[in-house]
Amino acid sequence: MASNYDCPIDFSTLLPQTNIKPIIQKWLTDDMPSFDVGGLVVGTAQKKAILYMKSSGVFAGKPFFDVVFEVLDCRVTWNDAAMEGVFLDPAREEGGKIVLATVEGAANSIIRGERTALNIISRCSGVATACHLSSQKMKTMFPDWTGVVAGTRKVTPGSFRIVEKYGLIVGGCNTHRLDLSQMTMLKDNHIWSCGGDITKAVKLARNAAGFSQKIEVECQSLEEALEAASAGADVVMLDNYSPEALKEDAKKVKQQHPHVLIEASGGITHDTMDQYVCDAVDIISRGDLTQGYSCLDYSL
Repeated sequence: MASNYDCPIDFSTLLPQTNIKPIIQKWLTDDMPSFDVGGLVVGTAQKKAILYMKSSGVFAGKPFFDVVFEVLDCRVTWNDAAMEGVFLDPAREEGGKIVLATVEGAANSIIRGERTALNIISRCSGVATACHLSSQKMKTMFPDWTGVVAGTRKVTPGSFRIVEKYGLIVGGCNTHRLDLSQMTMLKDNHIWSCGGDITKAVKLARNAAGFSQKIEVECQSLEEALEAASAGADVVMLDNYSPEALKEDAKKVKQQHPHVLIEASGGITHDTMDQYVCDAVDIISRGDLTQGYSCLDYSL
């Protein structure tokens, strides 16, 4: 079992508990807006269901699973194997699956929560697994690199974004900004609306954001990057560069502005991200960590 963390972490403490329950209640309501004929068939007898992990990867989404069945008045008992952030391989176990938990409650309640709960953990685990593999690759290839791999804001719209952002953290990557209100990012459209004047855009943003919020500027050239850094940007994104050109410009920006963070972004994948690594690059961001990830297989 491998993890990107030095010791077990209770990731559930990250979550805004007062918000999660109504969000999941809404997801359950969406899944059963009227009659549940299948629930009528199975009735309300007390039953047990076993949660199996059937494909290899990083288990993630445990607190969301808990809340699904809490809302439905069921009880979840977790096995020791159910550790978030740890890479598990069911193929090594008898029967090719790992028993993670037991759910107890009324039969119709268990079935009503089954698909919502499985959808959550399969997707959250898919994100966490992609992040885990990326983090492990970078640590192996570049043990002295102090930068980070991050996601982007390319997430599922609406409240499900918190599941995917949670998966990024469990898997060992950075979330990047959680939403539009966290950190100011000035992209090409923002700059164009200011007549192409990066300095004007950064200063206007700083007046509104104040000292407590970072400002990032998306740049397509060395000239834009240097202007953004000189104007007071905290983070400069070098977007859609070739690896060699990006590393060359990143070094030049760092030489003049050593305290500015440099982000490499734009079409970077698991297979190509190592090509962008150098001491001048602080962040490598990838949209595919939360857009196009493979889901893990669970059953209940």
